[in-house]
Amino acid sequence: METANRRNRYCVIMCGGIGSRFWPMSRTDMPKQFLDMFGTGRSLLQQTYDRIRPLCDPENILLTTNVHYVDIIREQLPEIPAENILAEPARRNTAPCICRAAYHIYARNPEASIINIPSDHLVLKENAFIEVLSQGMDFVEKGDRLLTIGLKPVSPHTGYGYIQLGATLDDPSGIRKVKSFTEKPDIEMARTFLANGEFYWNSGMFLWRADSIIKAFEQYAPEINTLFSKARDLIGTPGEAEYINTIYPSAPNISVDYAVMEKARNVYVKTADIGWSDLENWKVLYEISPKTMDGNVTQNCRVLASNSHGNIFAASGDKIMVVSGLDGFIVADTDQALMICPVNDERRIRQVLNEVKEHFGEKFI
Repeated sequence: METANRRNRYCVIMCGGIGSRFWPMSRTDMPKQFLDMFGTGRSLLQQTYDRIRPLCDPENILLTTNVHYVDIIREQLPEIPAENILAEPARRNTAPCICRAAYHIYARNPEASIINIPSDHLVLKENAFIEVLSQGMDFVEKGDRLLTIGLKPVSPHTGYGYIQLGATLDDPSGIRKVKSFTEKPDIEMARTFLANGEFYWNSGMFLWRADSIIKAFEQYAPEINTLFSKARDLIGTPGEAEYINTIYPSAPNISVDYAVMEKARNVYVKTADIGWSDLENWKVLYEISPKTMDGNVTQNCRVLASNSHGNIFAASGDKIMVVSGLDGFIVADTDQALMICPVNDERRIRQVLNEVKEHFGEKFI
C-alpha cells in the first residue's frame, strides 16, 4: 500500500452499544464488546482493533462510544490517542455517530477515506477481511461512492438489512451497484429475499470518503447534518466536546441504513466470505462455538455435565458448574445474577431485563 494512501485511511470503530441480549454476562456498565467472549485474552473490541491494524495506524483509528465507556476503552486500547475517542452523551444509533465522526475526520484530513465497523462482530477469515476492505478502499477513493459489505444469507433473518445486487461494474474487485436496500424486513419478505438469491445481508461495515458521506448526509439527512456541521470550527478544540454534549441528545435516533443508505443512488456492495457473525445473542454464540460430544458449549468456565445436551454454560469468576439432566438451556452465572433460560427462547431475555429492572432495580441491569 502506498504511504500516501495509508496516511489518508481511517477507521471508525463503533462501540457504544449495551449488548442487552447477552445479559447477565453483558451489563450496562460492561457491555459485550469489552468482554473476552472466547477465552482468548482479548475482548471483542480488542480483536476488532487487532483485525483492522494492517489497514490503519493507531493515530487513524477512532472510536465512537458512550461517555461511560471511555475509561474502559483507554484501559483496553492504551495505544489509541485520547482525542480519538469520540464520547457521546446519549445513545442515538449509527447515523449520528457516523456523521459526527465524518466531520471530525474531515476537519483533520479533507482527503480522508473511512472504514466504519462495529466493535462486537466475529470474523474468522481475517486475511479475506483485509483483502475485502483493501479492495473496498481502493474503490471508494476513486469517486463519490458509498460502499457496504454484503454477506450471503443463510436464514431469513429479520434483524439485518438486505442488499439486492444490481449491475456488475467494470471493476476487477467484483463490486456491484446496489439495486435496492431494505432495512430489517418482516419474516415473509426475508423468506422471499432468501429464496430469490439476489439479496445479501448488510454486515454493518461501510466504506466511503469523508466528503462523500458528508455530502450524503447533507442531501438525505439534513436534520442530522445541520447539527454536526455547526461543529466544524470547534473540532480539535475544548469546545467540541461541550457542543457535542449539548446537541447530541437532540439528534434523531436512527440508523445510517434508514437515514442514508436506503435513499442514496451511489450505493455499491462488495460481497464477501469472511467467516462473519454479528454475535447478536446467546443462541448465535452457541451455534458458532466448539461443542462437546454432547453438544454442550462452555464459555470461560469449568463444567461437569452428565445426561445433558445442547446447553451453553458461561460463568464469571473461579467457579465450576455441576449439571445433570439439562437439555437445550443457557446457564449464565455472574457475581450478581444467574439466568437459566431455554436456548430457543433467548429472545425473551429483553422481556426478562424489563422484569428484573421493575422488581429489583437498575443495579442488576
